[in-house]
Amino acid sequence: MADGRAEIFDPLRKKRVALTPEEHVRQYFIQWLHKERGYPLALMMSEYAITYNTRSFRCDIVCFDRNLKPLVAVECKAPGVKIDNTVIEQVTRYNMALNVRYVVITNGVTTYALALDDEKQKYLYIDDIPEFSKALR
Repeated sequence: MADGRAEIFDPLRKKRVALTPEEHVRQYFIQWLHKERGYPLALMMSEYAITYNTRSFRCDIVCFDRNLKPLVAVECKAPGVKIDNTVIEQVTRYNMALNVRYVVITNGVTTYALALDDEKQKYLYIDDIPEFSKALR
C-alpha cells in the first residue's frame, strides 16, 4: 500500500499500480486471457499508447500475434459502468490505429467480443473470445 491505497502488481507493466475498480477488472482479464485462452503475457501490453488523427489514447489491453502485430484490443471499465454504444465507439476509435482482428469490451460483469468480418469490413458480435492459437488463423 502506498499512501494507504490498495495496490496490485501488473505483470505487463511490471510494477504495482493503484487498485481501482477498473484496474481490478483489467488485472483479472489479463490473467483470464493468459490462463484460460493461452495468450502469452509476453505478447500483451496494458495501457498501450495509440495516436490517431494527432490525438493520443490508451487502450487498456492489447494482445499481439507472434510477429508483434496487434491482434486483440480490450477496453476495461469498472463493474458499475454500463457498456453502451459510447464505450463501443471508444474501442472502435482505438482500432482505427490498431487494425486488430478482435475487440473486447468488459466491465467484469458483462463482456462483449467482436470479430472483424473481412468480407463485410465490419465487426460482428461473437459468442466467445478465441484461444490464442485459433485467433492467429
